[in-house]
Amino acid sequence: MTDLICIVCPKGCHLKVDEENGYKVTGNGCPRGAVYGEKELVNPTRVITSTVRVDAKTARRVPIKTNGDIPKGKIYDIMDELTKVTAKAPVNVGDVIIKDVLGLGVDIVATKKVTA
Repeated sequence: MTDLICIVCPKGCHLKVDEENGYKVTGNGCPRGAVYGEKELVNPTRVITSTVRVDAKTARRVPIKTNGDIPKGKIYDIMDELTKVTAKAPVNVGDVIIKDVLGLGVDIVATKKVTA
């Protein structure tokens, strides 16, 4: 039995996940908590939010995020890739900064508009 605190919503339900009985989750206040509890033990994933350099007069960095979940074990590898990138202004919200990062099927996208 593993104890977790759900991070899907601000409620923070205290989950118990029974690995020996098919990852049965108890303590969740909604179905999303049950999915999170099982996923966290079987294949933990995260969304990365960070910044990358931008070539613009109005800003030095542009905020970015992954447009989907990435395996938790790949966080540092992706952060290394972000240090190698300089976006070219203008940048709009949703612009793809890195396509299919590390071949994971997830893009790095801008989350703020930066003008030249």
